[in-house]
Amino acid sequence: MATLVRWEPFRGLRTMRQEADRLFDEFFGRPLVRWEGEEDGVRLPLIDIAETDQELVLKAEMPGLDKDKIHVEVLPDRVSITGEVSEEREEKETTHYCRERVWSRFERSIPLPVEVASEQVKASYRNGLLEIHLPKTERAKADTPKEVKIE
Repeated sequence: MATLVRWEPFRGLRTMRQEADRLFDEFFGRPLVRWEGEEDGVRLPLIDIAETDQELVLKAEMPGLDKDKIHVEVLPDRVSITGEVSEEREEKETTHYCRERVWSRFERSIPLPVEVASEQVKASYRNGLLEIHLPKTERAKADTPKEVKIE
């Protein structure tokens, strides 16, 4: 079964920019570790989306976030996740030899492959992993391709 992928006309330019950033990072000694999609200090959580007959299950990695600082909004065709990673406290009279963690806000909007019943969505957050269960609408369940045996 083929999967539709959204066309991104500037994907090649983004790849070139990431490669140029990597070269500058190596030359100037900046950290090489970045989250997927990080731009200008904004981090986007890595996600997985799995589909069953009844629902979509979205899992997003968000280590170090307090669940009270995560906001999930669901529309029938997309999920938006926003959050904030904030610094615990400023330490005075402390010399840092390495400081790679970033404190910032993020927002990620994920298009869904099928329509979901937004009023029935359930979410949980444990050990840095956000898990969102998105039940399919009856129409989306009916539109699920059925395998036909050839006689």
